Amino acid sequence: MKVSFFDKRVFKEFLEFTSVISTTLSLVLIFIDIPKEMKLNAGVCFLVLLIFIYLFLWIRANNLTEVDLNIEGSKVIVKSGDIFEQPEFKVIAFNEYFDTQVDDKIISRQSLNGIFINKYFAESTSDLDEHIEKYQFDKDEVIGKNTTRKFGKKIQYSIGTICIYNEYILAAFSKFDQQNRALLTMPEYLEFLIKFWDNVNRVYAQKNVSVPIFGSGITRIKEHKNISDEDLLKIMLWTFRISEMRFKYPAKLTIVIHKDKIDKINLLDIKTAKNGL
Repeated sequence: MKVSFFDKRVFKEFLEFTSVISTTLSLVLIFIDIPKEMKLNAGVCFLVLLIFIYLFLWIRANNLTEVDLNIEGSKVIVKSGDIFEQPEFKVIAFNEYFDTQVDDKIISRQSLNGIFINKYFAESTSDLDEHIEKYQFDKDEVIGKNTTRKFGKKIQYSIGTICIYNEYILAAFSKFDQQNRALLTMPEYLEFLIKFWDNVNRVYAQKNVSVPIFGSGITRIKEHKNISDEDLLKIMLWTFRISEMRFKYPAKLTIVIHKDKIDKINLLDIKTAKNGL
């Protein structure tokens, strides 16, 4: 279980419930007398009710699939779901070359990046490739041409760079080594997030934006091989808070967690921590 049976937050919520129930019963009993022979049974029933309430609160805490946060005035939702079903802007993480070759060598078919390309460009990626090539990137976002790269595209972009394609925001997230393995150091991961939030702040146009947990897939974080999705989520929320990104009502940020990974993330921790941290 993600939340222990005697978790103090569950117990605190339980006390709030019992306080309301006790106050209500006290008011009722002013006007109603319980016969002496019924008092023991009433007491047992009340105790059983309290046990059921506690069990309900504990089970609910362990099965949270969505929480709402307010981070520096921005509405942020963390929930389980399918990012492709979210309204308005949806963010898809690419590598630093904006590669589109889904062959399990450059891009894995199982990754969100691969699923996106196969879902919308199964027959040909030429439209997407042409859009990226003609996109108006800032000069400092284009690192240059990597002529030593044997497979995939040659033009390299700085991490955190974004490219809008219809209702999708494509983000240069992972760096590739000589074996085309996606990886980042922790400082690079933080650099990506800070730059990404600031770039989204410029282009979101008061629309909702949905993002996955960056780094939750096959991207390796150097020297942090065992970092959990929950830790990555907390880092994302922390960098969002310290960035300049602010969503104006009614726009909001949604962080979408894959349904297969929600059981590994304690949303009660996220919900009860200040500003989601």
